Amino acid sequence: MGWLIGLDWGTTSLRAMLFDGEGGVHETRHRAWGIRQLPQGGFEAALSSICKGWPSCPVLAAGMVGSQQGWHEAPYVDTPADVHALAAHLVTVAAADGRRIHIIPGVRDGVGPNVMRGEETQLIGVLDAQPRLAEGTPLVLPGTHSKWVQLHRRRITGFTTMMTGELYGLLRTHSILGTGLPDARAAARHLESFDDGVRAARASGSAGVLTRLFSARTLVLEGKLDAAAVPDYLSGLLIGEEWRAALAAGWLDRGEIPVLIGDEALCLRYRRAATLFDLPDPTWIADATARGLWRIARVAGLAVDRTPPVPMELPG
Repeated sequence: MGWLIGLDWGTTSLRAMLFDGEGGVHETRHRAWGIRQLPQGGFEAALSSICKGWPSCPVLAAGMVGSQQGWHEAPYVDTPADVHALAAHLVTVAAADGRRIHIIPGVRDGVGPNVMRGEETQLIGVLDAQPRLAEGTPLVLPGTHSKWVQLHRRRITGFTTMMTGELYGLLRTHSILGTGLPDARAAARHLESFDDGVRAARASGSAGVLTRLFSARTLVLEGKLDAAAVPDYLSGLLIGEEWRAALAAGWLDRGEIPVLIGDEALCLRYRRAATLFDLPDPTWIADATARGLWRIARVAGLAVDRTPPVPMELPG
């Protein structure tokens, strides 16, 4: 049986997947070893430990491991980019234990300019599963740096980055708006306050959400917003701003149904916000990184697929 090890190696975590010869994930392992939190021994030690006991086989890695701060830089591929361009520009590193690690390059859109690392592999996985999404469907990858992606003929032709998640963290922990808030792990959910934040973002019109952020403090001072509900209110403001900006910029119209790709809980918030903008309920696809790794490996000749692809379901 031919084996492949796929790595999803980001800033804060490392996920390793052992693929069998038919593209199935035989085993998955997780470690809190992002490129900024490596164990003693660095990248070599992290790889050796997480792959312990697995077969000697090709290793394909996606994510920030290929950044300037990663193990070895894999230069960006410019848009328009497809699976063949990514597979043709893999950067290979020889590890001390004899394994060869092939690192997937990120993608650069010179118009923004914008860059992505890791998201391109998810997009390849989604396109492999749902080829019909290749034309015209707005794709959104929520996260620390949310991506709004345009596709044409199965190629990534352009994208925009919204620093929604990172801005949320900064406002919550390093601004006056977050003063006195409960610990994030113990905070209760206040979805009604989230909805209020979305409505405030929508009402900001052409001025945008910067004109509404301070309302998170004003409403508390006036007794109209519980301090414990501020995180959800801020979340609504920022996610609502994404939808407001997308409509204002013409990235989608009110008749289009965008597709969300990523964490279910976060995507549910984006879906909730979309309905408050009178948009159709977006569809959602779970993390498609594993499928993207396998697809790129096949094109690069690192793996042989012995079974026909199985379509990925699109939950409503």
